Amino acid sequence: MYESGGRKSLQIELNVLGSSCGGCKYHKFPYKAQLPIRVDGAYPTWEFKNKDDIWKVTDLIEEETIKVNKKKGMEFDLAVSINAQLPFFTCRNIFLERSMQKDIQRYLYCEKFGTSPYKGDYGEQPCLWVDKVSIIRSALAKLEKNNIDKAKNNG
Repeated sequence: MYESGGRKSLQIELNVLGSSCGGCKYHKFPYKAQLPIRVDGAYPTWEFKNKDDIWKVTDLIEEETIKVNKKKGMEFDLAVSINAQLPFFTCRNIFLERSMQKDIQRYLYCEKFGTSPYKGDYGEQPCLWVDKVSIIRSALAKLEKNNIDKAKNNG
């Protein structure tokens, strides 16, 4: 369910990588937006009625990223690619989930203070938590790399 891959994994990564909305025009459904990706050679404008419509576009971005990676021998990260294109067609807040934010807070607290999130050693931790930690740790590393790259480019 949360192991590498899948929408829940992507959503956790987007909760780490993204910042909350700073004011956009995509807060409420329905709305129209031009896609940041070509469909049949053009950048169409779609009407977004619900989250499912947003997930359809993230699926298209994922497919395109995989295709470009394969064709050009690139290694673009899926979550980073999707996160970079979100502001062009949706509000970041749509992906923010309270439970995921709490998991990220728990992870950061445990990491900072060296405490276990649950009683017991590694083998006694809930499997779901272990999967989430792996995703959160990976996403935080991507966020740190992005911040370092930005600092290098701006400094």
